[in-house]
Amino acid sequence: MIDLLLRDALVREPGRDAGRRRDIGVHDGRIVAPGPARQTRDLDGRLVTPPLVEPHLHLDAVLTAGQPRHNVSGSLFEGIAIWAQRVATLTEADVRHRALTVLRWQLACGVQHVRSHVDVCDPDLRALRALIEVRDEVRGMIDLQLVAFPQQGILSFDGGADLMRKAVELGVDAVGAIPHYELTREDGVESVRFAMALAQEHGLRVDIHCDETDDEHSRFVETMAAETIRRGMSGRVTASHTTAMHSYNAAYASRLIANIARAGLHMVTNPLDNAVLQGRFDAGPVRRGHTRVRELLDAGVNVAIGHDSVMDPWYPLGHGDPVQAAFVLAHLGHMSGDAHLRTLIDMITAAPAAALGVAGYGLDVGSPADLVVFDARSEAEALRLQAPRLLVLRAGMVVAATEPARSVVTWHGEPMDVDFR
Repeated sequence: MIDLLLRDALVREPGRDAGRRRDIGVHDGRIVAPGPARQTRDLDGRLVTPPLVEPHLHLDAVLTAGQPRHNVSGSLFEGIAIWAQRVATLTEADVRHRALTVLRWQLACGVQHVRSHVDVCDPDLRALRALIEVRDEVRGMIDLQLVAFPQQGILSFDGGADLMRKAVELGVDAVGAIPHYELTREDGVESVRFAMALAQEHGLRVDIHCDETDDEHSRFVETMAAETIRRGMSGRVTASHTTAMHSYNAAYASRLIANIARAGLHMVTNPLDNAVLQGRFDAGPVRRGHTRVRELLDAGVNVAIGHDSVMDPWYPLGHGDPVQAAFVLAHLGHMSGDAHLRTLIDMITAAPAAALGVAGYGLDVGSPADLVVFDARSEAEALRLQAPRLLVLRAGMVVAATEPARSVVTWHGEPMDVDFR
């Protein structure tokens, strides 16, 4: 007698043309073969995926929109300036409270793995110390990775290199950089090399904010690819944003993408933030503000979707749901075809899981019983409706549940349910 039987689930498996319907058994915290169960739930063809994975978030900055002022221009660089002011008032309790709030939101959305960049341009490293405590507190519900992120630069910020080393000593999981924000191109190249050498020395992963600009001359991702190849770090390095790639000429972009594939880089695109941050200097046509997602996918590169911000100086909206970010990319990335809609689900599950190095990920028999049940009967419907997550299981236990809202219209005097299907 197993613990739980989820009957007639539509299971999304990366690489398949479409989900397939099957029963899922759960026992002792793991997925097992279906059989007689103490509890049975008929899913009636509803979509089931492994846990959603958030590969790019800034938990230290969440829920600070308007503090101390709003981003009037909506630009990346005004956001950085506002955040520098807010950092001066940070306390560990402040960071902890806001981060835990958003992590609970994400868990309700089915997210069980999160990578958060943490600004380390603070001599006291208050945000990092707070999030190290949060990482311990949420363990068992959410696996949290922390990236040492130098928001003001490594070489351009006084003592930046030493703070990066100190952050590594405190116990981060990955090393970051922001080369396009350094004072010169040469400094930007050196910051990439510094970050990758530091990560290699300590056996850590790398995740760099790279080329997050409309400037077609910002080309630091080529340095990342070269360093990855030279250092033998394939599969351990992620380039986030790379929005300048949408402005490169086709010949250069083609060669670059081939080298990204050769290096085994993971790429993270952040459609919510970059849709509003990029193109601010364009009078028209306004650039879409994300990297060359389809070309990267066609080249066999692993591309994931990140949420990036939740109500902070760069993006005043959002509630931490990766499905919302995927929905936006369907439009901005020309990914509305049937196959692409399924790929978008992979980009918030299996693809970011690979980038984070999540072990034992998936819905095979023997895997941890970590899964998400959508109130949707196809991948396209999950995106179209941004469907509620009916159940979120961690090690076979329900850690989140959502009751879908009920909509009723009065049609010619008669009440009628509407479910948008």
